[in-house]
Amino acid sequence: MSRSEHIYHRMIVWLVFLILALPLLATLLYALATEWGATILPEGFTLKWMTQLWSDPRFLIALWHSLLICFGALLFSLVLVLPTMFVIAYYFPKLDAVMNVLILLPFAVPPVVSSVGLLQLYSAPPLMLTGTPWILIGCYFTIALPFIYRAISNNMQAINMRELIDAAHLLGASTWQAALLVVLPNLRKGAFIAVLLSFSFLIGEFVFANMLVGTSYETLQVYLYNVRNASGHFSSALVVSYFFVVLLVTWLANALNRERG
Repeated sequence: MSRSEHIYHRMIVWLVFLILALPLLATLLYALATEWGATILPEGFTLKWMTQLWSDPRFLIALWHSLLICFGALLFSLVLVLPTMFVIAYYFPKLDAVMNVLILLPFAVPPVVSSVGLLQLYSAPPLMLTGTPWILIGCYFTIALPFIYRAISNNMQAINMRELIDAAHLLGASTWQAALLVVLPNLRKGAFIAVLLSFSFLIGEFVFANMLVGTSYETLQVYLYNVRNASGHFSSALVVSYFFVVLLVTWLANALNRERG
């Protein structure tokens, strides 16, 4: 590739990036604007709305709730899914086709329909979970399951897990020692990808959070819904902050992944 072609391709990439970033940039400008009416650009800029948002205890609690539920569901998913996937991949490989169908079932039923059924099941004894974070962790587990299963399954196929375990057997390791000391470290990148994909999806989930918990355990998306009739500048500041929280978590995860690599 010649230098001119390389420069041309980079210009195309940056142009596409700028086009995709325009809605976010416009939202950021509105969040920082004092007034923005009939003019092309805002009349002035202020940090009033950002300061008002980040000094609101209700917003900070909602953000904490969202992070706690998302990471709790993802931790539960990894602890449950990783051993299950290892057993299926090593001992019962024919069950992989069945699992590929089962993991898609949560997407076969619309969230509104699922929420109505869960409200009927868990609004009365013996398991009164409606209005608690536990029911959201269970729901988010089912949502994250397809992302986690597919990402880790692809990683298992890429590292040729069976040959790694056989090689560990030759060196005197048991099957579970090989799984913990050889296979698991090689699945780190797949697990990170699965967690990032799931987190970016879960933190934006609204239907389950609103119908099953609502203001009893207010999450970020429910908070955004409840303040939607407030100032448009305030709502824009919330949307921009939400984006940067996801970006920060993604950056931290990638940085940790590079350090461990």
